[in-house]
Amino acid sequence: MKQAVLKHEARITQDLPGKTVIVTRDFDAPLEKVWRAFSQRDILDKWWAPKPFGIETRSLDFKPGGIWHFCMLTTKGERFWWRVDYIAIDPQRSITTTSGPSDENGSLNDGIPTMQRVTEFKSTPTGTLVTITIKFEDEAHLQKMVEGGMLAGTTAVFNNLDELLGSDII
Repeated sequence: MKQAVLKHEARITQDLPGKTVIVTRDFDAPLEKVWRAFSQRDILDKWWAPKPFGIETRSLDFKPGGIWHFCMLTTKGERFWWRVDYIAIDPQRSITTTSGPSDENGSLNDGIPTMQRVTEFKSTPTGTLVTITIKFEDEAHLQKMVEGGMLAGTTAVFNNLDELLGSDII
């Protein structure tokens, strides 16, 4: 079995008073390939969930005003639904979204704050730099997400993406 060798790790900065988390990661792949991984349903489903979980996309309308509705599947068959609303998309430069847990019909869960995410892409001499800035409504929500494993999950999915970018799938 081929084992991936990771050349880069995610760098994570937390600013609790500012209610912000910033994640940066370098990928040894061209910008066009990384952009496809963030914008195409069949590719997102291959890397967005930390192992051993999976992702099942119900719908993806990748455009400003569009929605990505998906569930994370556990190994026990549990489904955790999530909704991402696309606010702005600047091709191969940035994606701005709001997101939060939803029900299976795509309705956001009442009482649970959403988070705003800006994902920026920059071509580098060796590949692509991805910077994700996540803004929370309050410090307590940020703390709850961190305690729930969001940072470890983000690192894991970026590792998944790194493996995928090194394959012939994209």
